[in-house]
Amino acid sequence: MRERCFLDLYYPDSRNGYPRVVWFHGGGLKNGNKSIPEGFKEEGFAVAAVNHRLHPRVEAPACIEDAAAAVAWVFKDIEKRGGSAAKVFVSGSSAGGYLNSVVGLDKRWLERHSIDANRIAGLMPLAGHTTMHFTVRTEKGIEGARPITDDLAPLYHVRADAPPLLLITGDRELEMLGLYEENAYMMRMMLMSGHQHTRLFELDGCGHAPKESAYTLILKEATRILETMEN
Repeated sequence: MRERCFLDLYYPDSRNGYPRVVWFHGGGLKNGNKSIPEGFKEEGFAVAAVNHRLHPRVEAPACIEDAAAAVAWVFKDIEKRGGSAAKVFVSGSSAGGYLNSVVGLDKRWLERHSIDANRIAGLMPLAGHTTMHFTVRTEKGIEGARPITDDLAPLYHVRADAPPLLLITGDRELEMLGLYEENAYMMRMMLMSGHQHTRLFELDGCGHAPKESAYTLILKEATRILETMEN
């Protein structure tokens, strides 16, 4: 399964100090494959599209370990190619949104690679579980509709000093069962913890993990954060 532990890298070679988005694919932690969203490239962002090991050949937290290793690699690589380590964003869709949140909020995964998760410029999960992921529930023999919050759940790690967090879901009536509500609760708990930069967008009329509709929001948030760095 180590053949899964690769990423595809795109970066502009005509400019310096560019930002990079680490992008995790969806697929329920059971399938899916890395791909580079064209919209990021068009806006001058470098992209690292990541694969990870998959259930059932491995169980959690193997996928989280792979995600953290990829983010750490990006931090260590980006300046060699003309980018800025201060401008690393992490995003992903569905299961990729879950991995995004876990790696960014639970600092222990990146600490294994001597990286402080607070160095991430922004977290932008699209339709990611904030309680225990349903595939992880399956691994543990827990009923899929029963929400569980343990140390593999992003919600367990709410903290005031986390990077800016943009939560995006599809329409609550069309999205995967409970995902909007999980993300709304995540937003509330982050704000209650004292975190000042958590926002939630619900994309009306969209189903689960509407990537094309979300790219604009992700890029807009990344651009806003970059502008605050310059001011």
